[in-house]
Amino acid sequence: MNTLSYGLLAMLTGGPRTGYELMQQIQPLWRAKHSQIYPLLAKLEQSGSVRFVPVAQKEKPDKKIYSITEQGLAELREWIPRTTSEPVKRDELLLKAYCVALTDPFTAKSLIQNRITLYQSKLEKYSQMLAELKNKLDGELSLTSPGFGNYILLQRAVSNSQAELEWCGWVSGLLPPSPSNQ
Repeated sequence: MNTLSYGLLAMLTGGPRTGYELMQQIQPLWRAKHSQIYPLLAKLEQSGSVRFVPVAQKEKPDKKIYSITEQGLAELREWIPRTTSEPVKRDELLLKAYCVALTDPFTAKSLIQNRITLYQSKLEKYSQMLAELKNKLDGELSLTSPGFGNYILLQRAVSNSQAELEWCGWVSGLLPPSPSNQ
């Protein structure tokens, strides 16, 4: 099984989901397309790691609601302790930052300002989600709490957004004023 297969199983520990719901839920953690997810779900079903219940829809194909099986849970428990790979970072802004000296101050500041806008929005969203989760957990936070994994991932998203904003502010301070700011 590949990492995305384990990721789909992990998402199903939160309860039954359609393929579309799984794709939406996994996106913040792992980039995947429909064309990857649905064939993997079929393989996971064939291997006994998941099962599905078909749900009829009017004027649409039946949808499948997937759930994890005991076998799938056992596979996850066996996978979790394995050493993880080094994370892959693919950020177009970092490539542009490397050669930013080739551009003018206005363009450089614009690149950074666009990133600031993006991460301010992300920070607001993640902070709201974190606050809602804290209220839902009502102080019940431990390794075995159902929302523990979601809580620590949201906290990481908040921290990463704050770090990105701090870095952008630092870079912005290093850039010369653009002609419109003079």
